[in-house]
Amino acid sequence: MTHPTADGPPALAHLCDLRVQVAVPIEAGEDARGRHRIIPITGGTVSGARLSGRVLNLGADWQCLGPDLAAVLDTRYAIETDDGALIDVRNFGHRHGPRPVMEALMRGETPEASLIYFRTNPRFETRDPRYDWLNRTIFIGTGLREPDCVVLRFWEVL
Repeated sequence: MTHPTADGPPALAHLCDLRVQVAVPIEAGEDARGRHRIIPITGGTVSGARLSGRVLNLGADWQCLGPDLAAVLDTRYAIETDDGALIDVRNFGHRHGPRPVMEALMRGETPEASLIYFRTNPRFETRDPRYDWLNRTIFIGTGLREPDCVVLRFWEVL
């Protein structure tokens, strides 16, 4: 695969789409930074040409919600590929939008995706040599929160 030169913006290639099932948030208290929540990850699917499988029933999203309901996201979970590889995922991100839109999201509604900035930086780690390229590649993601899951799209930065 050829890579763009350093004098221009990098290109992107779609890696996969995830539907990550989540449980009811656990409220973990407040501090000067905001309201902390732990949202258990209970499963899901991964679909893509180079990466497909399932999200395992383990892990969580450790969120901090600011006074404006903007969320700083820190998730950790695992994927088992269709061919049996285990892949650890750490996904860091930000989600924010106009307050009425964020309030609707907190009520379990699914606002128009274009009204919410939801971007992530997933990092993959695996010991499976078939997927070693994940350990050495930068990815970015977009997200959408639905009532019972988080829909994520990941792209490889070429």
